[in-house]
Amino acid sequence: MANTNDSFIDEVAEALRRDRINLWFRRWGWLLGLVILLIVGAAALTQWRDARREAAAEARGEAILSAVETQSAEDRVNALSALPRTGDEGTIAALLLAGEQSGNSDVQAAAETLNALASDPNVPPLYRDLASLKAQMALGPDADRAALEALAAPGAPFSLLAQEQIALLDLAQDKRDDAVATLESIRQDAEVTPNQRGRVEALLTALGVPLEDLPSAEPVAATAGE
Repeated sequence: MANTNDSFIDEVAEALRRDRINLWFRRWGWLLGLVILLIVGAAALTQWRDARREAAAEARGEAILSAVETQSAEDRVNALSALPRTGDEGTIAALLLAGEQSGNSDVQAAAETLNALASDPNVPPLYRDLASLKAQMALGPDADRAALEALAAPGAPFSLLAQEQIALLDLAQDKRDDAVATLESIRQDAEVTPNQRGRVEALLTALGVPLEDLPSAEPVAATAGE
């Protein structure tokens, strides 16, 4: 008899649970459905945006390749100038444009393109420094010493390259001793790359500075930033 009562009680309890669940779904089921719909919709929207960004990036990349492959130098400049200056592709396009302008001996235009890139807060700092350095390199003897000194600050990513440009600027201004001192400092720096050290030593030799009279530099492994 006890087993029958227990079974009856269990059936009643199960029926009550089903009723409560059904009541809950009737009252709140629409909210659960809405939440699921929002989750699915958000995921679909994210995928759509990602696909659009990827397609836009591919289109910008193809536009850069098309511009670079143009046969005429003037047409390359015009094509690269017409490209938008947004995102990584815009940075690459600006650097390529400056290279074309410099190759066409339009130094001022190249410097303006690079300085615009260097002053753009949306461009990563490393690329801003690179653009600033290239702008001063394009200007050559007309380079801005203050800009080069800022780039040559200890710990700056292109410090040694900027110091090399300062030495070249000193030579252009007949400051031989200052240039030699800077070149010797570069040669002894632990971060100097083999390529840069080779350029520095060649320049010191051209200036009549016997390398055997200088302290020997420690060999270093090639690094990025050359």
